[in-house]
Amino acid sequence: MKRNLLFTILLLLLPGFHQVFAANAIKKVAPAFWWAGMKNPELQILLYGDRISSADVSLSSGDITLQEVVKQENPNYLVLYLDLSKAVPQNFDIILTQGKKQTKIPYELKQRRPDASAVEGFDSSDVLYLIMPDRFANGDSSNDVIPGMLEGNVDRNEPFARHGGDLKGIENHLDYIADLGVTSIWLNPIQENDMKEGSYHGYAITDYYQVDRRFGSNEEFRNLTQAANAKGLKVVMDMIFNHCGSDNYLFKDMPSKDWFNFEGNYVQTSFKTATQMDPYTSDYEKKIAIDGWFTLTMPDFNQRNRHVATYLIQSSIWWIEYAGINGIRQDTHPYADFDMMARWCKAINEEYPKFNIVGETWLGSNVLISYWQKDSKLAYPKNSNLPTVMDFPLMEEMNKAFDEETTEWNGGLFRLYEYLSQDIVFSHPMNLLTFLDNHDTSRFYRSEADTKNLDRYKQALTFLLTTRGIPQIYYGTEILMAADKANGDGLLRCDFPGGWQNDTKNCFDAANRTPRQNEAFSFMQKLLQWRKGNEVIAKGQLKHFAPNKGIYVYERKYGNQSVVVFLNGTDREQTIDLTPYQEVLPAPSAFDLLTDKKVELRNELTLPSRGIYLLSF
Repeated sequence: MKRNLLFTILLLLLPGFHQVFAANAIKKVAPAFWWAGMKNPELQILLYGDRISSADVSLSSGDITLQEVVKQENPNYLVLYLDLSKAVPQNFDIILTQGKKQTKIPYELKQRRPDASAVEGFDSSDVLYLIMPDRFANGDSSNDVIPGMLEGNVDRNEPFARHGGDLKGIENHLDYIADLGVTSIWLNPIQENDMKEGSYHGYAITDYYQVDRRFGSNEEFRNLTQAANAKGLKVVMDMIFNHCGSDNYLFKDMPSKDWFNFEGNYVQTSFKTATQMDPYTSDYEKKIAIDGWFTLTMPDFNQRNRHVATYLIQSSIWWIEYAGINGIRQDTHPYADFDMMARWCKAINEEYPKFNIVGETWLGSNVLISYWQKDSKLAYPKNSNLPTVMDFPLMEEMNKAFDEETTEWNGGLFRLYEYLSQDIVFSHPMNLLTFLDNHDTSRFYRSEADTKNLDRYKQALTFLLTTRGIPQIYYGTEILMAADKANGDGLLRCDFPGGWQNDTKNCFDAANRTPRQNEAFSFMQKLLQWRKGNEVIAKGQLKHFAPNKGIYVYERKYGNQSVVVFLNGTDREQTIDLTPYQEVLPAPSAFDLLTDKKVELRNELTLPSRGIYLLSF
């Protein structure tokens, strides 16, 4: 026993012993591969393994330059920066030399697709269909539980548990989605969330380069994107740069304390991100809002650390190049560092000029969200470079407007008129993401009883799909799914009926929907299919009139084509004189796209209670 202990001590004292042990324990290489021919020739490679920082680093390639090797406080990390400006597609080795031991880490530079940089983003010609993958459809029950992952149970009766939805389930229903008439799908986060609980929603990432295995594999996600594109559907990927999950290896074994805000110690954010543009804010309040953590289990990245910034930027470029996605939705955009996020947007745009990014900008006024849009006059001389922002204030107005009586000066549809009349604050109003609800808000219908009022639904959809901006529909809206946030986020994210084999009702099939659900579905489908490829809506100028007798009138015009919308915001029939609207009524009659009937426009027009005309010229 003593002899074995003495031998062990002697081994530990030998030069290079620890290094030999470490060289055989590479746990992570991020990214696992890259591409030659990118516009930005610099590549960061993060190596993670037991005590590797003492190694000398070299490359087996003759046309790749090792620019910099950065050691972190933690000896388990090395950060490499490579110059690929002269590199061709190839396989090479990253060589770690520790004493007499050499470890070769194979690495590949792949050939880019010829059209990779020309990937088409989403814009105002599109309508996004938002899906929470765990709650849409279960196409592969074999991946419901993955041995070794921290949350291993599936319980569809528990709103905050995993339910088993996956990428295969979405792929199985692409025909349904395309037939509905939307043109893009936005997926809540699909990257690995290996957390003990609440992992279904995806917003606590534990590996930025890996699809959560309970959804499928990286390859399956790429296949889904290709299958969607083949059916005319774009794919938007949710990303989170502000924070990660506390079980992410980057937090559990931090490269250095400055990778996370407050040196990795939990400090709660105030959620008051208006401090970013508040001219009177205190330094203390701004720091708490921006550097504070969302929750104890979501540590806040320090994006001012250049290595963190590059790691995050590269991870998004990797997914665009690998999977061919068409857009990114960035979670909690104003909670992160302004300058870093601006640098990220610019880097994406330089690599993919037609790509689009939408930032979640959950702020209470159009002035506050306008600050975050690219080319904002309010942020000048700073520029976020963020093309699209989420129009949360308009969502709030829409959730009230179709319930209230509209007067000449306030309430109901006057809310919409007044809000849009302030679009001067936006640098690019057509690039605002508009929506009635999403996974974080009450659904447009808060209860099943409310769904009896289809007038509300039809007016709201008509407005959403014909006004300025890029509309987004939350999955299930087409079949009148209802939920109130007061009852918990889990219920906002209910399973789509029919997405699981043992479901008693399959709402993917019209035969299983109620008459009211089919009426709602058909109305949305008709609008969406008409909107698809419609340049008047995608590119047309907006002109509107102040509500008159409760009727809100607006025009979308492109070239010699136009669409004019009449919405009655009252609970009674209204007849209006058409004289004030002659500038948008170029003919004495028009075709109503909703009823497929001709409408006379001689002198007066009568609309029923909460009625709609969608007139084409």
